[in-house]
Amino acid sequence: MRHLQITPSILNADFANLGAEVARIPGADWVHVDVMDNHFVPNLTFGPTMVEALARSTDTPLDAHLMIEDPDANAVAYVEAGCGSVTFHVEAARAPVRLAREIRAHGARASMALRPATPIEPYEELLPELDMVLLMTVEPGFGGQKFLDLVLPKIRRARALMDKHGVETWLQVDGGVSLETIGRCAEAGADVFVAGSAVYSAEDPDAMVAALRETAAAAAPTS
Repeated sequence: MRHLQITPSILNADFANLGAEVARIPGADWVHVDVMDNHFVPNLTFGPTMVEALARSTDTPLDAHLMIEDPDANAVAYVEAGCGSVTFHVEAARAPVRLAREIRAHGARASMALRPATPIEPYEELLPELDMVLLMTVEPGFGGQKFLDLVLPKIRRARALMDKHGVETWLQVDGGVSLETIGRCAEAGADVFVAGSAVYSAEDPDAMVAALRETAAAAAPTS
């Protein structure tokens, strides 16, 4: 059975008190940091300086999701700011293999994200270069969106490709992940789950992290 990981997104947390907000989810495997530049997506959030401050305030590793126009030039800055995993969008990267290798060379896990309409098949040969693939289950840019079931077949195809190549690449899903949807993602083959509003709108965010993990485990294939 694959190791399932819950990665709460701080996009729905209180930005004025992020250190305390992250302290509310001690059971999380990673903290997901959505970096948006108001160009690649229509929203503006964090930069390396804020990420560096957050890294100083928590021992939970940071997972940066770069929804930005020029990840080739900017991704390493997030490794240097303290992120243990950095995700770039393949739609924005000019040289994804070089970028993945650069992220890894600087000591972080390299991850590639795909928007809902971007197929996984053209990137099959890249899988050995990646530590994780992120399949967006909403259009990137805003938190609180409704989960897109149309991505479920792509999750299955991505998992099949990973199995075919025998890679240890993690398969992450992000967007509309909740107690109602996480089971479908786990059953399809995802093993890392980003949940924002589901966690931070809960009365007890850490209890929600545990509940999400339990629900995913119950649905995940046992082989």
